Amino acid sequence: MTAQKGSAFLLKISDGGSPAAYQTVAGLRTTQMSVTGETVVVTSKDSGGWRELLSGAGVRAVSVSAAGIFLGSAAEARVRANALAGTIDAYELSFEDGEKLHGQFLVQRLDYAGDFNGERNYTLQLESSGAVVAA
Repeated sequence: MTAQKGSAFLLKISDGGSPAAYQTVAGLRTTQMSVTGETVVVTSKDSGGWRELLSGAGVRAVSVSAAGIFLGSAAEARVRANALAGTIDAYELSFEDGEKLHGQFLVQRLDYAGDFNGERNYTLQLESSGAVVAA
């Protein structure tokens, strides 16, 4: 397996159409994804002193963090509108090897910052709502 470029790890947002077309949230410098899950413990006296977990049970979630330079794209405007309205929308994570993950996400946090002589930048945090599936 070869290393994949971080610049090819893209966050995209749906245009709202059916079928959905996805637009890259432009100007991303960093993107990070975390998959978390809660466990369901089914340890009993027959477990021999070892903890046992129930496969496929519990709650799983995907969190996405991204940071970048504000370019004023339509995709960024849609993310901002979703953040202000608390709207859940369809997003896609795209990787260099062609793998894609689709799911519904809520903008949990959107921060803007800028220096006097620098560009305006932003960070955002997305939390999954429902299944996130490979496409």
